[in-house]
Amino acid sequence: MDFRDGAHNLYHIIVAIGYLGLQLLWYFMQIIVSVWYHISIVGNMFESYFISYEVLNKYKSLHIGKLRYLAVVIESEEAHQTSKVIKLLQWLDSVGVKNVCLYDMNGVLKKSKDTIFQIMKNAKSIEEVNEDVTHHAPDHMTLEFVSYVDGKEAVAKAANLIFVENFKRHDIGGELDHQILLESHLNQALQIVGCKGPEPDLLLVYGPVRSHLGFPPWRIRYTEIVHMGSLNFMRYGSLIKAIYNFTKVRHNYGT
Repeated sequence: MDFRDGAHNLYHIIVAIGYLGLQLLWYFMQIIVSVWYHISIVGNMFESYFISYEVLNKYKSLHIGKLRYLAVVIESEEAHQTSKVIKLLQWLDSVGVKNVCLYDMNGVLKKSKDTIFQIMKNAKSIEEVNEDVTHHAPDHMTLEFVSYVDGKEAVAKAANLIFVENFKRHDIGGELDHQILLESHLNQALQIVGCKGPEPDLLLVYGPVRSHLGFPPWRIRYTEIVHMGSLNFMRYGSLIKAIYNFTKVRHNYGT
């Protein structure tokens, strides 16, 4: 009995030591990750300042022509900070970005549209521009304002149009075919109802969540998405870096 009790106690001691070792290893890994994360934040902050003061030469020349259409997604609570939104637009205007889509879920930016246009004298609404802004670079900044409701209404209109067109192909009283809905059908319907819109080359997300926050998905099939952090801590250098990295990537859109 003494031998069995000793072996049993030894087993529990080994298990306890192993469990304690795993806990210490887990805490050690958490510390390493946390330290690496904070070092990365500090490094990015210094890099942003260096870019802002043009210390890093490679960021001085941007091939801005590759960025034909830019989308900026802003979390609705932060979108109330109109002054920061305008400052961001002024930065984009200064580097030569001509076409910008502003999006938030609740339509806060739409309500600030008049204020934005009053300060951004060189900007025009996309509704005022007749030509295709992605193929003809304007001499002014073109702004588009989109919200989550626009996407829902677009899908509803497109679905209704597809149903009506499908229904017309059949005799009254006849059964409807089980037609397979393809992406091309939806794109055509969205184009007809006027809700297709240009597809952004780059989408910048300002907010606490790494998500496009309901931006119309049919418009971002080939879009590069970059999370920029909170609008409260936006930095000019980080903006330039995001655009620079986009212009340096080779984009393969398939056939």
